[in-house]
Amino acid sequence: MKKIIRLSPSSLNLFFECSRCFWLQMNENIHRPRGIFPSLPGGMDLVIKDYFDKYREKNELPPELQGKIEGNLFYDHKLLDKWRNWRTGLEYTDENLGVTLFGALDDCLQINDKFAPLDYKTRGSAPKDGDSEKYYGNQLDCYSLLLQENGYPVGEFGYLVYYYPEYVEENGTVVFNVKPIKLKIDPNRAKKTLRDAIKLLTEPIPPQHTECEYCIWGRNNGD
Repeated sequence: MKKIIRLSPSSLNLFFECSRCFWLQMNENIHRPRGIFPSLPGGMDLVIKDYFDKYREKNELPPELQGKIEGNLFYDHKLLDKWRNWRTGLEYTDENLGVTLFGALDDCLQINDKFAPLDYKTRGSAPKDGDSEKYYGNQLDCYSLLLQENGYPVGEFGYLVYYYPEYVEENGTVVFNVKPIKLKIDPNRAKKTLRDAIKLLTEPIPPQHTECEYCIWGRNNGD
């Protein structure tokens, strides 16, 4: 029986960033060094989820998104809570390929009879044109594949909702700006990424990436 390899959108992002680092992580369990992980994004994520859930119960979009995104928030709060957890989230397995894709979805929209992944992002400044597709296109593709393969047909696009600070008011109140970005999604593109990633893992270790700081460090230290 073929061993099933488990991949997530973040591990596939690593595949795009550096094939050697991806190969080492998946085949040799050698991970990139990690510094101190900031807790603020995680705290913001929880607060935003609670905020969206309040409007979900009212069957409304948050006021700052009304007229800016299509559809309604996904109706089943209990099911969404499962999808938000890595242990109980959506999964898709291709047994012939020997891979399981899994992920934790922030939120989901229903647009007529279709569904669209929605992901929250916090950052220090407004997103620049082109950044969203470059850094998060694969993530939304993966979520669209997970939804589709679990019986929730997807449309042609998903959303990123950016939260970034504008200014601080008295008593420590930080005012955030909100910018939704609409991105095209393609489950078949995610499937191709899975095939390419699994193929790479069956091949010899790739050469060091000339623009990867981890490969550069390894080369300078005798790797």
